[in-house]
Amino acid sequence: MTEGKKIIVVEDDHDFRESMVEYLELAGYAVTGAGSALEFYQAIAREEFLLAILDIGLPDQDGCVIAGYIRNNTDMRIVMLTAQSSLDSKVNAYRSGADTYLVKPIDFAELAASLDSMLGRLSKSGAQDLKPQQPETVPELKSPQWRLVQSEHTLFAPNGVMTTLTSREFDLLEKLASSPKTVVDRKAILKTLDYDDDDLGNRALDALVHRLRRKKEDLDRLIPIKTVHGAGYSFSELIVIE
Repeated sequence: MTEGKKIIVVEDDHDFRESMVEYLELAGYAVTGAGSALEFYQAIAREEFLLAILDIGLPDQDGCVIAGYIRNNTDMRIVMLTAQSSLDSKVNAYRSGADTYLVKPIDFAELAASLDSMLGRLSKSGAQDLKPQQPETVPELKSPQWRLVQSEHTLFAPNGVMTTLTSREFDLLEKLASSPKTVVDRKAILKTLDYDDDDLGNRALDALVHRLRRKKEDLDRLIPIKTVHGAGYSFSELIVIE
């Protein structure tokens, strides 16, 4: 890894981000990972990067807003990642300043080749000096978050869409939401749900998590329950209990 190949990956899916960071580091890049727009702005205040890989659907700010900020205030190159393949989405990304637009799921080898191509051209052009990366103000971050409403056993996604929960689904989310972004021990979850700590109880817990993840169809986004193998589960985004 070299100073001339410093990039930042902004992606809120922890597992996907870590896999991408690991692959790109093996490919010779010095990679910094960020899980939100806020973490991105904090990172570029500390150090300079040649390129940013941006997820469009971040929890606190649209990736296109970050792209516009980058384009107006730095010489960083921009790769946009999204699950959306519509023409409107692509046009919006390019108008925001993206150099390349890749649709998930992506092939990491293809991604690395794109970075090599862009940074290779950048090196040949002699455009190694970056503009200052701290303008007077950064774009205002929105603060959408998940909401778990006790009185109605409902879950609201940051986009405002709601889904109704069964008692067990609610109890599981309440347990995870009580310690957001923290791994909750599997045995503690089983106890909360009144499941036995045996094969049958563990299968019931896994099935419950699976049902919650299938609610992506209702909410138009995946409930961010992360599996931590050998440990338990965590709710990886901001959430409030009302």
